[in-house]
Amino acid sequence: MPTVSTATELPEALDLASAMPSLLVEARRITATIIAGWHGRRRAGPGEAFWQFRPFASGESAAMIDWRRSAQDDHLYVREKEWEAAHTVWLSPDLSGSMAFRSRLSAIDKRARAVVLTLALADLLARGGERAGLLGHGRPVLSRKAAEKIAKEILSTTVEPEALELRRYDELIILGDFLDPMDTIEARLEGIAAAGARAHLVQILDPIEETFPFTGRTELTDPETGFRHIVGRAERVKLGYQRLLDERRGRLRETCRRLGWSLLIHRTDRPAIEPLLALHNRLSKRSKAHPVSGKAA
Repeated sequence: MPTVSTATELPEALDLASAMPSLLVEARRITATIIAGWHGRRRAGPGEAFWQFRPFASGESAAMIDWRRSAQDDHLYVREKEWEAAHTVWLSPDLSGSMAFRSRLSAIDKRARAVVLTLALADLLARGGERAGLLGHGRPVLSRKAAEKIAKEILSTTVEPEALELRRYDELIILGDFLDPMDTIEARLEGIAAAGARAHLVQILDPIEETFPFTGRTELTDPETGFRHIVGRAERVKLGYQRLLDERRGRLRETCRRLGWSLLIHRTDRPAIEPLLALHNRLSKRSKAHPVSGKAA
């Protein structure tokens, strides 16, 4: 699940940069249909982020008065800070070469769909008063412009993010095709689990990768290495291919089951709102299970 990292991938990065405005618009369109269903939990309490000014109440300590604000008129005001029980959600889209694949059966490539879902999630979380951030780019923040911020960060991503920034009760949403060697994938997932975070995996595949509709002589090319493999009669290897895909998915499901995580399967010929709604529901349930998700800087 690596991200853009080499000079040979510069054309792909430029393609993503040119497409980013339209992807952001698409993400906003999707979130507009479901935003009313999820509300954040912002309230006054211990924390560091400013929330609001309120009138000073008789009996309170004078140390609580914000004298600068109070000097603006004839009333005394207290500066309240936000109670830091907002969700802390990290987002980690796979931007590697294999994600740029799109077949004739889909109108969008896997990478673009992963980016759209990432931006839509960021927008949805921000509008609900939750903290959202791109893994590897500093702590998640509460900001109405979280989607724009993450869009810029995606374009500057140069290395695979590590799990070092994760804290207990943090949520992490990983969007990718999960077609790397399983040992590599499982090692990363174990690192996430060791940090005490909870992950939601979204496997994004092109429909042709699921159905393998090839017949006769077929040339298969690895989009990352350029390796080519010619199959004499593709229909003869279809069952073997689908068995290997099912085994890989079974290992992912078992890992998620063991760790108490979730796994979604999404095809790019399906509407993006489907996995977004499913993730929204799962994150909402997690919020109720852990009403205080820890302090976020």
